[in-house]
Amino acid sequence: MKSIDLNCDLGEGYPNDAELMNYVSSVNVACGFHAGDEEIMRRTVDLAISNGLAIGAHPSYPDRENFGRVDMELSEEKLHDVVSEQIFSLDRICEAAGTKLSHVKPHGALYNRSARDAKVAATVASAVRDFDSGLVLFGLSGSVSIVEAERIGLKTASEVFADRGYRSNGSLVPRSEPNALISDTDAAVDQALMMVTSGSVTAVTGEIIGLIADTICIHGDGDHAVEFARNIHDRLFAHDIKIHRVND
Repeated sequence: MKSIDLNCDLGEGYPNDAELMNYVSSVNVACGFHAGDEEIMRRTVDLAISNGLAIGAHPSYPDRENFGRVDMELSEEKLHDVVSEQIFSLDRICEAAGTKLSHVKPHGALYNRSARDAKVAATVASAVRDFDSGLVLFGLSGSVSIVEAERIGLKTASEVFADRGYRSNGSLVPRSEPNALISDTDAAVDQALMMVTSGSVTAVTGEIIGLIADTICIHGDGDHAVEFARNIHDRLFAHDIKIHRVND
C-alpha cells in the first residue's frame, strides 16, 4: 500500500487551524518570526496533540512585516542563530505539553532560498542537526536543501505541493508570476494524486517531470485550504493510499 504524509503550515493567525487538523498528519507551527506568538504556538501544539499529529517547527527569516516572504541576506552565524532560536522556542512549548518535536520545515523566502542556495541550505541543516540530529528536515523535492541535509546525516522528507505550479526544472513558480497558485480544487487534488501514484507532476510548460513525494503541503492560509485538505485526504483514501506521519 502506498503512503504519504500530509502537512500543513499552521499557527499563522488564520481561522481554520482546528478544522484543517482533521485531514493532515503533520503540522508546521509558526515560531513568531513571520507569524504567531507564544500563546498561539501553545494553542496549536495542544490541538495537534489532541489530534495525534506530528509537530514541526516552521522557522523563517525575522520578517513579520512581509510574512517571511522577502529574501534576506544574513550571515551564516546570524541565520544559524535565527533558525535555532525558533526551534528552541517551539521545543520548549512541546516539552511543557508532554510531547516532542518531529521535524523542521523552513518558511517562505527562507524555504525557497535554501532550495537553491547550498550555503543557506547547509546553514539551516546545521542548525537543525546541532539542535537535535533526530529531527527530520522537510525540503522541496529534488532541491539543494535535501542534498545538504543528507550530506550531514539528517533524515529528510521530500516535499511536494498540491496547490503550487511547477517549473520544468522542478522548482516552484514564484508567487509573483502567473500560474504560481492553483485555486481549482479538482486540479489540486489531481496534482496531489499524480505526485503520489506516479512520482511526477505536470509543469506549467506541459512537461511531465519526476519528483519524490514523502509529504504533501497544504497551505493553511489559502482561500480554499479546508476544501483542498478535505478533498485531497478523501481522494487519497479512496485510492487506498495511507496517510501517515513521516516519523512513524
